[in-house]
Amino acid sequence: MSRVLSRNARFQQWQSYLTTRAKRTKAGLFVVQGVRPVSMALGRAWPVEAVLVRSEGALSTWADDAVAQGRRSGAEIVSVAPDLMVELGERADQPPEVLLVARTRLLDLTDWTPDAPAPVIVVVDRPSSPGNLGTLIRSADAFGASAVVVTGHAADPFDPVAVRATTGSLFGIPVAAAAGPTDVLAVVERLRAAGTETTVVGTDETGDRVIDEHDFRTGTVLVVGNETRGMSAAWREACDVTVSIPIGGTASSLGAPSAGAVGLYEIARQRRPGRRSVVGDSSS
Repeated sequence: MSRVLSRNARFQQWQSYLTTRAKRTKAGLFVVQGVRPVSMALGRAWPVEAVLVRSEGALSTWADDAVAQGRRSGAEIVSVAPDLMVELGERADQPPEVLLVARTRLLDLTDWTPDAPAPVIVVVDRPSSPGNLGTLIRSADAFGASAVVVTGHAADPFDPVAVRATTGSLFGIPVAAAAGPTDVLAVVERLRAAGTETTVVGTDETGDRVIDEHDFRTGTVLVVGNETRGMSAAWREACDVTVSIPIGGTASSLGAPSAGAVGLYEIARQRRPGRRSVVGDSSS
């Protein structure tokens, strides 16, 4: 077991993965913080380069198990001074027992076709907030989506704020990145060619119809736009239909994570057995 007990070059590298996107991207590495994200990453066999372990004090059973899992996967085990673990864990109250230095990994859309019978793909168009992006990834995972695709100039899904906001769902659902609609529409065309009816649905306050009037029981690409500017012109053109979410009160609109969660819930609601699917639908 190697040891890092001072702010040496290796510690500074790890710290840079927390603060600098360019460093994460160049190294292809990011830091995983928190009990559930660490457990999910190890449990889902995510590629882990190093398991960082607090050097002082007895470890919990969970931490011992995490270290053992990391060792079995071939990751390096590194004993790290508690004050350094506090900085890397970004927690002022106490040093975390275990952190991971993991490899970044994105889904390649080139030849990918989801194998679900009526898949749901969530597109997040140019999200500016890592926290919002992480929350949307968590919602997509919770409601059974096949993948999340982040498009355009966007927040980094491996930003520590995004990773924490996913509460481990980053390791439970494939996440891809694309410049714009082209790569996603290629997936749609492959689905349609295979006989899976698929609709590209954008969320917009001036949508063509209210969200519960659209039939989501077929394959769906759900597009959630930027927090302040909504969908790009390219995505508006790519959508087969846009849907609005009725709101009241003094709010001018829903935030992107809320709109995405409402859309995902409506899809799941319509697909539950025995539920009325859309307004005017006579099925029970």
